[in-house]
Amino acid sequence: MCKGLAALPHSCLERAKEIKTKLGILLQKPDSAVDLVIPYNEKPEKPAKTQKPLLDEALQWRDSLDKILQNNYGLASFKSFLKSEFSEENLEFWLACENYKKIKSPAKMAEKAKKIYEEFIQTEAPKEVNIDHFTKDITTKNLVEPSPSSFDVAQKRIYALMEKDSLPRFVRSEFYQELIK
Repeated sequence: MCKGLAALPHSCLERAKEIKTKLGILLQKPDSAVDLVIPYNEKPEKPAKTQKPLLDEALQWRDSLDKILQNNYGLASFKSFLKSEFSEENLEFWLACENYKKIKSPAKMAEKAKKIYEEFIQTEAPKEVNIDHFTKDITTKNLVEPSPSSFDVAQKRIYALMEKDSLPRFVRSEFYQELIK
């Protein structure tokens, strides 16, 4: 357990920052009454049907983040695991970058780039990802003239972080262990 501010391990400080950020978002006053309206769908959207993977396929996930990300069930399992650890921002950023690369319209690309920057890159962003200053500077400069590759350096850094840190924790988790029983 985290005790005393001076003795806080790095992960406890990160967790405290995440909680502070999430609470700050919840406590913000809405800009207008429209923000208070919760949309109601008469027919709730059904999630995409995902078929449980074969054992051989799930076993391959231990060694390959790509295999998880390319499989709908694997992606959903990995995302659920990350949410349980309050660390889903890296995956959300990576997925946002993948969707960003598909945009063809320069105007829509610039709009989406701004949203991604504000949500994940800028200092104190609601879902700020952990990238070094060098990567943040390159990404910021790339956004002067947005292109499909504007976030490539940051996306590669986050991928490497997920592969090195999140994937091993996922493989040791109950989420994954239940799949390979």
